[in-house]
Amino acid sequence: MQVQLRHNPSFTMARLHLAPNEPVRVESGAMAMHSPGMQLQSQSSGGVMSGIKRSLLAGESFFVTTYTAPAQGGWLDIAGVLPGDMMVIDVQPNRPYYIARGNWMANSYGTEIDTKWGGRASLFGGEGGFGLQCSGQGQAVLSVFGAIDVVDLQPGEQVVIDTGHVVAYDLNIQFRMRRAVEGRTIQSMKSGEGFVFDFAGPGRIYTQSRNPSAFAQWAASVVPSANAQGGLGGILR
Repeated sequence: MQVQLRHNPSFTMARLHLAPNEPVRVESGAMAMHSPGMQLQSQSSGGVMSGIKRSLLAGESFFVTTYTAPAQGGWLDIAGVLPGDMMVIDVQPNRPYYIARGNWMANSYGTEIDTKWGGRASLFGGEGGFGLQCSGQGQAVLSVFGAIDVVDLQPGEQVVIDTGHVVAYDLNIQFRMRRAVEGRTIQSMKSGEGFVFDFAGPGRIYTQSRNPSAFAQWAASVVPSANAQGGLGGILR
């Protein structure tokens, strides 16, 4: 599989160029268009239990669609839901990656996606908790909200990152999840932060410049309530 990114960085689409008879697994609903002759099969990758774990724990779709190119090869365009960039991670047998919920879009033949515990879930933002582990050898395509930042930590180097901005990280890296203000839930709430990651190198972390959970909370705060809509409707009538 070869990946061509278009319309980046704000509204990126990824074109997946497939060799003859090459398959690729794609998140349900991510396909925008594809070349003629592509074969589709939608199923719970890894079986029913894996689908349930992926859906209930990791927040991903129960079904995964496998696209297989015809004898002459083909291409497939995929896109994320939120505006932002997309990226390709090269996965090696000795370097699996954790992928945060909502960021995985596709993975090539030779790699496997499974549900993975990524740390305690935030009680206030729904961040952290379960995500996906990508292992094997090949590529994974991820979608982010906003722009991409790559943090490469040297041995012993440390960084603190809000959980909502973490997209993926090398599972060989050292990390822990904690409250933004350690031991003080109320202070964490007052600060507007829930949980953060403490990372220590060596290792690589991918982050996004916007926080999907924070955006969802903001959007909910500006949507008129049912009562307000009813009152406004009565006035207009």
